Amino acid sequence: MYVRVATVQIRSCKMQEVIDLHNDSLIPAAKGQKGWRGSYLMTDASNDKILSIPVWESEEEMLASEAGAGYLQAEVAKFNIVFANPPTFDHYELSAEALV
Repeated sequence: MYVRVATVQIRSCKMQEVIDLHNDSLIPAAKGQKGWRGSYLMTDASNDKILSIPVWESEEEMLASEAGAGYLQAEVAKFNIVFANPPTFDHYELSAEALV
């Protein structure tokens, strides 16, 4: 599996809006994407920073979700009102996983 890690500085006092957009818009849209396996949102309210980590079945499906004017661009645009700066994206292979 593969993950895309988005690191974002958000505008002050906008954390709840980010969480709501994530849960009410991004997740429903992601569920319709081929290969999407889940997502994590990490928040640091004291520093107005988030990490968004969707999990994908394959690297090809992860990269396809970023292509053109598709799903990812449409969803990121909805967050522009709460982002202080554009997100930075990194890609990783998920090499180990342990869940309780």
